[in-house]
Amino acid sequence: MANRLAQETSPYLLQHADNPVDWYPWGEEALGRARAEDKPILLSIGYAACHWCHVMAHESFEDAETARLMNERFVNVKVDREERPDLDSVYMQAVQAMTGQGGWPMTVFLTPAGEPFYGGTYFPPEDRHGMPSFRRILLSIADAWQTKRGDIANSAAAIREMYQAAGPRTKDRGPKTENQPHVTADTLARATKDLYARFEPMMGGFGGAPKFPHTMALDFLLRRWARTGDAHALHIATHSFQQMARGGIYDQAGGGFHRFAVDARWLVPHFEKMLYDNALLLRLGAHLYEATKNDEIRAATEKAGDWLAREMTSPEGGFYSSLDADSEGEEGKFYVWSSGELDSLLGADAPLVKAYYGATAGGNFEGSNILNIPADPSEIAQRFHIDIATQSAAIARANQTLMQRRSQRVRPGCDDKILAAWNGLALRGIVEA
Repeated sequence: MANRLAQETSPYLLQHADNPVDWYPWGEEALGRARAEDKPILLSIGYAACHWCHVMAHESFEDAETARLMNERFVNVKVDREERPDLDSVYMQAVQAMTGQGGWPMTVFLTPAGEPFYGGTYFPPEDRHGMPSFRRILLSIADAWQTKRGDIANSAAAIREMYQAAGPRTKDRGPKTENQPHVTADTLARATKDLYARFEPMMGGFGGAPKFPHTMALDFLLRRWARTGDAHALHIATHSFQQMARGGIYDQAGGGFHRFAVDARWLVPHFEKMLYDNALLLRLGAHLYEATKNDEIRAATEKAGDWLAREMTSPEGGFYSSLDADSEGEEGKFYVWSSGELDSLLGADAPLVKAYYGATAGGNFEGSNILNIPADPSEIAQRFHIDIATQSAAIARANQTLMQRRSQRVRPGCDDKILAAWNGLALRGIVEA
């Protein structure tokens, strides 16, 4: 039988409506039951496009024995982090304080008052790589709730003190005056210096794997160049965007950026596509083109806009929230290609297109190929003794063919929530572009 989540509208919550877990949405009904029965709350936070959320759901939340433990010992609450960013922020802060890291799926154990006392992210179904199994965690927490309530109270109090200590630093102190500027010139200079130190000169971006776009840091450097003429700031923003647009983090055939790369080369992404990432990158790309007149940046930016219009726009005009990483139970299956498939689809263009997109018989991702542009396009044109215009025409033909073939595949799920804040970002990006 469907659980309480069947009455919700969030696509993420609806994904869990048929779990054997007795899930509640966040609200007074769940909190009231926890108080009445003196049970801890198991809070699970994720989002519809999250690959590891799907993995944990399949391994644990769809498992009858695990669900029995959860239902007997806890009041179980599911939250869509995109629907409730306030709750996600509060409990993510606690998990990061307790473990030194965060992410989704996020698993947090709360007192009936909603105070966190233990948490983490993904837990496997069996003990693995130094991680305890989810069932081991459930039994340990349930035992501690019965026999070590003082330790739990101390842990909750420590987290509460952390929140209280953070409060004065973030409290709104009213309008700033000229003697109390929001940001000083020294602040901007130190921020620039820090970004310079973390810049990765070969592949762009900041630091190693996993690698996120950090769009607003790049936007800051572009503005730094505009205000000061600092050529290195412009180089970092331009080179980073260009390397992302040539990488597997960018959907070479269909346009748009995946959420982040698991490697330092921007090659292998987590394949979900988020509206907010693409909204911010669209705007950044438009302003980078305005600054550089780089046609490669313009093409990637326009193609990202085309993707938003084609795949992310609802009939009413709003923009959907995300596309899933998985299809047919496999991450990235919708986006990758075998060498033989490219040969059969592209005919005479196949050798050029495979060289351009770095596709090989062995592949670069679990035997298949994530399309990327590992060499400068001009080098590929020279190798095949053609001009750039001829090469561009061949790539455009190939992309059209690949998209036609891809339209016959099982599509990743779409989270069709229309969120006001993310739509604001998307509208601003599109208008400025």
